[in-house]
Amino acid sequence: MRSDNDTWDITTSVGATALFVAASRALEANKANPLVVDPYAEMFCRAVGGEWADVLDGKAPDNKLASEFGVHFVNYQAARTKFFDSYFYDAADAGVRQIVIPAAGLDSRAYRLAWPGGTIVYELDQPQVLEFKRDVLDRSGESPTAERREIAVDLRDDWRSALLDSGFDPSTPSAWLAEGLLIYLPAAAQQQLFTGIDELAAAGSRIAVEDATPMSEADLEQARAAERESGNEGQFFSLIYNEQHAPAVEWFGNHGWRGERMRLADYIGEIGRPVPGPDSEAGPMFADIELVSAVKG
Repeated sequence: MRSDNDTWDITTSVGATALFVAASRALEANKANPLVVDPYAEMFCRAVGGEWADVLDGKAPDNKLASEFGVHFVNYQAARTKFFDSYFYDAADAGVRQIVIPAAGLDSRAYRLAWPGGTIVYELDQPQVLEFKRDVLDRSGESPTAERREIAVDLRDDWRSALLDSGFDPSTPSAWLAEGLLIYLPAAAQQQLFTGIDELAAAGSRIAVEDATPMSEADLEQARAAERESGNEGQFFSLIYNEQHAPAVEWFGNHGWRGERMRLADYIGEIGRPVPGPDSEAGPMFADIELVSAVKG
């Protein structure tokens, strides 16, 4: 379970969820017709080794990614990655050259997307997570396609000052991404994040958010019990706060942003992947997730 001042590296607590996502992206990339291809995802998993490498080779039958839940989770990760990749390309086409990714985890967009010249990607996360990521990427021998700036900070602390100290310019438009983030923040930290983005974002800035209505206590306990019984406790449901400060599209709409939202299940169906039924183990995770995007001014 979470505590107010907890921290983590890439293999523990919330940090390990980044490996769960990376393994999903790697599995997607190996499909015959992948929605997205993230070549760095496999690098991260193999750098850690153990079960994270085994699951890519089909040698970890007890891993959650090998279950029915895993089949749907991989589709989910591929779909949201595709959605947010398109969001960033739209922002770049609109002339935005400042990209901010809070809780960047093992996001590799600074390397794999074709950024226009002059783009700066700011990645905020726990120091040990960023250190692991940097070491793996440095060993890859490849270079980022934009200027990449790491900011080692906890989003429950004063991340705004850290971002400004790293050269972020609040007078020019920026594009922000909260992907796989809000569920791991208490409501007060979500409010701090939204407020900070609004204060630092110039007119013409953009935001994309993966948002979700909190699960009922009964559904959450059922999901946590299923994790315990499957031996996967600590991989997802026990780490979330299950709180919501406010629906993102409404909060930003009330602060001068023009927003729109799409249900994750609808988007997955539109791109031709199966949607889990409500009685599936993966059902509660998909039920109320929305993909939100908005433009300021």
